[in-house]
This record gives sequence, C-alpha cells and structure tokens, in this order.
Amino acid sequence: MSAKLVIGCGAGFAADRLDAAVELVERFALDWLVLECLGERTLAFAHRDRRADPAKGYNPLLERRMRALLPICPRRGTRLLSNMGAANPRAAGEATVRVARELGLAGLRVAVLLGDEVSGVLDPDTPLWEGGRLADRPGLVGANAYLGVEQLLPALATGAEVILTGRVADPSLFVAPMVARFGWALDDWAKLAAATVVGHLLECGMQVSGGYFADPGKKEVPELARCGFPFAEVGADGTAVIGKTPGSGGRVDRRTVAEQLFYEVHDPTAYLTPDVTADFSAVRIEEVGPDRVRVSGARGRPRPPTLKVTVGFDGGFLAEAGVSYAGPNAAARARLARSVLQERMRAVHGFSGPLRIDLVGLRSLHATALCEPPESEDVRLHAALRAGDRATAELLLWEVEALLTSGPAGGGGYRGTIVPQVTTASASLPRERVTPRVEVLEA
Repeated sequence: MSAKLVIGCGAGFAADRLDAAVELVERFALDWLVLECLGERTLAFAHRDRRADPAKGYNPLLERRMRALLPICPRRGTRLLSNMGAANPRAAGEATVRVARELGLAGLRVAVLLGDEVSGVLDPDTPLWEGGRLADRPGLVGANAYLGVEQLLPALATGAEVILTGRVADPSLFVAPMVARFGWALDDWAKLAAATVVGHLLECGMQVSGGYFADPGKKEVPELARCGFPFAEVGADGTAVIGKTPGSGGRVDRRTVAEQLFYEVHDPTAYLTPDVTADFSAVRIEEVGPDRVRVSGARGRPRPPTLKVTVGFDGGFLAEAGVSYAGPNAAARARLARSVLQERMRAVHGFSGPLRIDLVGLRSLHATALCEPPESEDVRLHAALRAGDRATAELLLWEVEALLTSGPAGGGGYRGTIVPQVTTASASLPRERVTPRVEVLEA
C-alpha cells in the first residue's frame, strides 16, 4: 500500500472550466482526477434530453473534456472518475470510447457503473420527503438512487483508465479511490468519515481554492480568473492536506476550507451519505504551508439504512422576458409597465398561476425587502412564469414585447426565451432494491 493517495478535482459542476482541469493534471502528479458534474436538476434535465434522443442524456461537455484529458491522464498515470454519465452512463462510455479511438488511444478501457436508475422499482405509494406520494406527482421523467463506495468499488477494481457513473453521492466519488488504495473496511466509520470530509471539500472544485469565496475588500483572492482546482494528499489514516494547482491563482487557507466544509451541510454532526454518517463538528483545520491545509478529526457512525433517491418530473415550460427603462423617472415607468403586464396577464388572458415580475436595478433578488432603495435611472423589467403548455408561456413573451409600443415611454432591449423545465423531489429506497452492475468498454 502506498503511503498516500493524491486525488484532484477537475470539475465541481456540469459546466465547470476545462483549462484549469488540464493544468492540474499537467502540473501535479495525481493518482485520480475526479470530475463531479451532476446536480439534482442537472440529472432531471438529462432524463429529459434522453427522452428526446436515446443517444443523449449524458453531460454535453463530455466529449470536449475527454479530448482534452485523455491524451494526458493515462500518460501521467492518472485515472479519471466522473459522474458525467448522468441519465445515460452507457452512452457516455460509448462516446468516450469514440473519442479515444479518434485520438489513437487503442486499448483504453472505460468502466461504466449502471443501476442507479430506479424508476422501475419505486412503488407508486413511495412517500416523498417534500410531502405526498410518488403517485401524486404526474410527469415522472426518471428516478436515481445515490450510489456509494460499495457500488463503486467493482468499477475501480476493473483497472479501467476511465470510470463513468450516473448518480453517485458526490463525496463517494472521492472516498472510493481511498478505500480501494488503503483497503479500509466498509464499516470503518472513522476512516470513511475522514474520507468523506476530503470528498466534501473537493467535490465543489474551486469553492475550496478561492472560487465562490471572493468578496473584494473583505476576502481577497489573487488571480481569480486563473483560479486553480484543488487536490488532496491523503494518508492511510484519512488525514489529508488540501492544496491547489501549483502556480495557479486562488487561495487555500483555513477560511476557504472552513467555508466549504459547511457548504450545503444541514447538520454538521450527522452528514448522511451512502457510506457513513459523518460528524464534522470536531474536524481540525490547520494551515501547514502556503496554500496547504491539513484536515483531520472527523468522526463517523453507521451509514443510513436506505439510499436517497432523486425523482425528476416534467415541469412544463419556463418563460422569461424583459425590457429596459433608462433615464429620468425610469423607476416609475418600470413600475407602470409591471402593472400593465400584471393586468394583461390576469384580466385579458385569465392567467391565474404564479407570475414573477422583478424590477432589476431596484430590488429584484430582495423583492420582499421592507425598505425602499434609492430610485434608479437604469431599470430592467424581468418577468417569468412556469406553464404546463407552450401556448401559455408564449403569452408572456408576447405581452412583454408589446410593452415596447403599448407600455410606458422609452422601453427597449426586449429579450424573451422559453425553455422546457423539470422539477425534483426526494425519496428513500431500501438498499437491497438497487442492483448495480459494471460494464467495461474498450477503445
């Protein structure tokens, strides 16, 4: 067993940067590069895309990422692990093989983890965490269980240079290589919790190395435009040192690590994953050098008895449209435009659903604030609604554009879009209802 495992993150969400991932692999010796690209809505949209085209449903940037990384990773001894398979992992694997063949990488192997799609085994009476039953929500597009280390290990054991998955818990993508390297037992809760801390710190990419952290004058981040992706050097006891691409922008220090540690964590004493119930409350964060932070001290308890499931539903259409008002009295003209639009949608067209109209430049994100901000001479009316049919969505665009000639003076810069939508809910599923399997494809 090696004394340490070096694992890096090359993506923290579906559309993350690519050049920074290439730089990390080229400048630092990694055992593993993980691309974490799958959110709940991202997965639901992927199901929608697969319904429209059975060959799609995986991350649309997969081929571009593979063309950039496949020539580098095997040569550098770096294995690549990603959930870019989304709603169609096998198609993602086939696409990766095609890219490998285009690049002349004969013999490159791609292991595909399947079995997270569970819509066929969910009972209609399955309760949803948000309330109600599965049967109460029409328009099911897909349901995926959050797989973990136990399901990932057979894929890693194939020795494939690339491993692609669908829905796997974000930290588990990082925990599995540690378990495989160090031979930890799947009930060694302390080590699994320590590894989960590392995975959670890395899973959002640059958020631990300066991205989503900068606040000028309060929290400075050097060279944010060239921010580097993070990596972890992990010891056999689960203790890890977090760093970032050598020579890159950004920062890794106690504050960036602490912020990411508690990001999206509702209960730091009971962070639930498919692998462990992790307790972050005693984690120690120590700066041990420039852009190097040691983390240790996590505690763990047995894993939950069930797996979380994300269920995606058809959400109809989202319509968005806007016009701008500028110059003296712009705020008053924008308010008048809002009242005209509200009356037209309600009284003329009979639309009774939620209609959001923000006056950007006055108070849009804080539309419910009690205070009135100073008047602005640069205001944009932005309207949005969700409809079950496209015709209703088109009404909003029609009425907003009509404000150019039948609304207040000086409106301009109309833009309008209609996009299909999805909604999501969560449920639980007994582990034994999930039947994962691994397929290996070769270039």
